[in-house]
Amino acid sequence: MSNGTMVCKLNGYANGNSITGKSNGISNGTSNGSSNGLSNGLSNGSSNGKANGLPKGLSNGCSNGLSNGLKKTSPGEESSSVKLIEEYEATPFIIIVLCYISYVILNFFGHLRDFLRNTGIEKNKCAVERNRPGYVPLYSNYESFYTRNIYRRICHGWNQPICSLPGTTIDIMDRDTDDYNWTFRFPGTTSKCINMGSYNYLGFAENVGPRADEVQESILKYGTNVGSPRHEFGTLDIHHKLEKLLAEFLQVEDAVVFGMGFATNSTNIPALAGKGCLLLSDELNHASLILGCKLSGATIKVFKHNDMTDLEAKLRQAIVEGEPRTSRPWKKIIIVAEGVYSMEGSIVNLPEIIRLKKKYRVYLYLDEAHSIGAIGEHGRGVCDYFGLDTKDVDLLMGTFTKSFGSAGGYIAGSKQLMNHIRLHSHSFGYASSMAAPVAQQILGVLKTIMGTVGDGEGQRRISRLARNSRYFRQKLKQLGFIVYGNDDSPVVPLLIYFPGKIVAFVAGAKKLGVATVGAGYPATPLIESRVRFCLSASHTKEMLDKALEVTSILGDKFALKYSRRTRNTCNIEY
Repeated sequence: MSNGTMVCKLNGYANGNSITGKSNGISNGTSNGSSNGLSNGLSNGSSNGKANGLPKGLSNGCSNGLSNGLKKTSPGEESSSVKLIEEYEATPFIIIVLCYISYVILNFFGHLRDFLRNTGIEKNKCAVERNRPGYVPLYSNYESFYTRNIYRRICHGWNQPICSLPGTTIDIMDRDTDDYNWTFRFPGTTSKCINMGSYNYLGFAENVGPRADEVQESILKYGTNVGSPRHEFGTLDIHHKLEKLLAEFLQVEDAVVFGMGFATNSTNIPALAGKGCLLLSDELNHASLILGCKLSGATIKVFKHNDMTDLEAKLRQAIVEGEPRTSRPWKKIIIVAEGVYSMEGSIVNLPEIIRLKKKYRVYLYLDEAHSIGAIGEHGRGVCDYFGLDTKDVDLLMGTFTKSFGSAGGYIAGSKQLMNHIRLHSHSFGYASSMAAPVAQQILGVLKTIMGTVGDGEGQRRISRLARNSRYFRQKLKQLGFIVYGNDDSPVVPLLIYFPGKIVAFVAGAKKLGVATVGAGYPATPLIESRVRFCLSASHTKEMLDKALEVTSILGDKFALKYSRRTRNTCNIEY
């Protein structure tokens, strides 16, 4: 990782020491067969060019706090020369050493506690299988060691129950424990906090207003559940309206909606790939993508996060070598990536991926769960952000649980491909379809974002979210914190490293009126525990300043300001 810097930018565009290479190779290939409704089109050629991936550790400065994280191309310049600026400041060596030492100590005492439990000296509160001779244990002691001895001690920083709308502010139920989080007591009180942890990017998690009224009317008309899959009596007229409007919004031929975002990935990737296919997956892809890839039965190869050099090398190797043992050409190759990575706050290098996709004649599956509605001039996600044609992405996937304040997910693309999904998707054929009130909420938000209703309200929210994201991230860096990702990402991970400090920060922030979410192993690498802030268009500058003040206080208290870069002293304007 690099400790590079970025000079203050002019007119909202970043000018940094980012490097984006161009390929000078020529791909000569032929098309081979088809499978599962997708033609293959694999390129069997070779190339002597290399694509340079994203540099890490850029951007420290700012101009008025509005770093865009993107350098636009000049007229006539190829889209592959877009410079995407991501931040990954190297972890200080002393922090790495101390973090590993802390885990060694935790593991030592964990094994000691296990010994005391097994010998009966200490009461065992863990799940234990008894009187099952001859059975293989369902609970593996090794696999659950971390949960028993480390996570249990800090779990009150997670799974916090709320009793209000997860909007700009949130009411968190207070709870106490007398046995180190094995059980909790609820005194019946709540803490009202600024909500910096929910994926309410555009602020549409509302219970009043025109959209809420429309949802209420849809309940009176359709009820609260369909009770049937789409192949039977689960298709309502409102589903057709939603899919048509969604396709128009995304500027594609067709779209299919599903009742669950996670299942949209995990049950539809197996409908697109199978044995004899190759899936190239980013190493930081979401669990739903990973599960979908595994369930497909296809061969999976993982490339380094947003590293286009590594992706191209694996593509070329796969095309040249073919399937293991037989060396037969792959039936199809699909690149699987996300638009905005929810743990890193980074944005996919889409121009380069599309260049490689076209060069090697492979397919692209893009998960826009955290980018649809949240980035781009019109809220259409990463294609809109880079000014690219959505038709260059074969499969656009997204969820309605973030920017739309609803539930469910979608897949969009060509008409022929969507018809294939409708026939082969397990979610479409077996799961109960999306409830009408859920669909109505999405319809209302879509119309607002597209500007057909609301008198420009959707565009104002999109612009305000972008401003909030840049302002908050730049201020955190100015305070001396290590922050990952892109300045335009609404997801802002603040590195804490030590697991014990996660719960100390989350609990301390709650007492001071700010609600946020911690993330640690196994959701992150062992020594990269973090607190994750999620920005919203509904946050005001006063709310952001309050959250920044609390973060700075806790950063000083718990020694969390690890950044070794020279702090930017320019005034960051909102």
